[in-house]
Amino acid sequence: MFLLLWSGGYFGVSSNLRSICAIGGAGKKVAFFDFDWKKQIWNLVFILGALIGGYIATNFLSNSEPLQINQKTIADLAEINIPFQGGVMPEVLFSWESLLTLKGFIIIVVGGFLVGFGTRWAGGCTSGHAISGLSNLQLPSLIAVVGFFIGGLVMTHFIFPILFNL
Repeated sequence: MFLLLWSGGYFGVSSNLRSICAIGGAGKKVAFFDFDWKKQIWNLVFILGALIGGYIATNFLSNSEPLQINQKTIADLAEINIPFQGGVMPEVLFSWESLLTLKGFIIIVVGGFLVGFGTRWAGGCTSGHAISGLSNLQLPSLIAVVGFFIGGLVMTHFIFPILFNL
């Protein structure tokens, strides 16, 4: 992180979406995407490395043992109709069958829109603000990280149970 800040760079995953749109030619129609994306090539390589690392970890370094989580968490998930099946991602939320339901589709589309809108409005994603912004002692990043944390608590304890008890 020190070397990244020292060299004038910044860390964040959401900035890659802007770079990908610029590569695709969106800068011809929208000024926001009209920039020299080649200066951000290291960030694209980082994302590619994260994808490759995730593939390697999942397919070659993981074991077949079920995930170990607290029994209270399993009970809390069951209360809102999310059965624990031993994996990282509950199939009731993250499967093609779920996506093809009206509720699942709305949750994914609205959730994706809110994440994209929030990322743009906050001037970056959680990783960019929490890692790069806080390391650079930026007050807007501190405010954004506090907001992300509060939003996560509100979602987990209030909105999530309402959405999944319907």
